This record gives sequence, C-alpha cells and structure tokens, in this order.
Amino acid sequence: MTVTDQRTWRVGELAEQTGLTVRALHHYDEIGLLAPSLHNSAGHRRYTGDDVRRLHHVIALRGFGFALAEIAELLDETTIDPRALFSRQLDQVSEQIAASIRLRHQLRRALNTIDAEHEPSSQTMIELIEVMIAMQNPLTPEQFANLAAERLKFAESLSAEEFAALAERRRQYAAQLSPEELAEMQRARAALIP
Repeated sequence: MTVTDQRTWRVGELAEQTGLTVRALHHYDEIGLLAPSLHNSAGHRRYTGDDVRRLHHVIALRGFGFALAEIAELLDETTIDPRALFSRQLDQVSEQIAASIRLRHQLRRALNTIDAEHEPSSQTMIELIEVMIAMQNPLTPEQFANLAAERLKFAESLSAEEFAALAERRRQYAAQLSPEELAEMQRARAALIP
C-alpha cells in the first residue's frame, strides 16, 4: 500500500511537528537512515509523505529497542507491514499503561504507609524502583532471564513466614485492582516475556 502526499516539510518543520530535533534528522540523513527525498533550489532538505512514513518506522523500531544500524538494515532489506507495526506499537503502549497502573498502585501503597506514620519498607521501595525501571527500559531476553533468576534466588532466601507475607501483600495488591486493570496487567506481563 503506497500513499502519496503532496505536502513536503522543511527539516525544521518536521522536527517541530514530530518532537525530534533538527540535529537528529540531520544525523539520520548523514548515516543514510532517512535521507529527504527532495531538496529545494537552495539545497534545503524537503521531506515527503513517504519520508515521514519511513521516519515513523525508524522511531517505532527504536522504541522496540533496535539500534540505528539494525533499523537501517531492516528497512533496507524488508518491507515493513504498517498494520503489524501499528499493532505492535499498540501492544507496547498497552504494556506501558499496565506498568503505569502498577506504579500508581505502588505509589498509593507507599503514600498510605506514610499516612499511617510508617516509613515504606525496603521491599516496597525495591518494587517501586523495579516498576519505574521497567517502564523506562524494555527488557532484553538476557535481562529478563537475569531478573527471573534474581527473583527466584530472592524467593528461595525467604523463610516460610516471609514468603507467606510477600504472597499476602501481592494478594492484597491484586485485590485493589479492578477486573479490567488486573486483566490488563496480566496480559501486559505475558506480553513482556521475551
């Protein structure tokens, strides 16, 4: 499916409208990742609708954790299915929403603890940090395996009473979620597994 737009954008316009920097667009041009299709009589870059679509592919693939060199190879060797790309982006946004919901509940729990004149436990702080980091950085398969191994090691280090207390905290946390939030969190968690 090819769509041809009549409109073109100067580098500054495209940067302003997309939130990218002119420097980033120039860099993409320099490394051959996104060369503007047109130049005006003064030699200024002009981006076409097809260029904007390629830029979307670049940004989406960056969001999935690909390096610029990998993106260039993918875009040069593969035809990107826009429907599949939008679908994967939608999944990624859903995962981020679920992580945000989890972080919101963790923060509420920490605030409730403070309101009860108690300092949040170290475990609560670790859980907050884990959620914040997960929201900022998608996990590679190796990171996911390391995280799973660390969690197993931590679980094995707990006494039966500590493990039961942790399980109860998780049960209480899950009880605070609406059925929709719980389903979304479970779906997002499953989608995060590499």
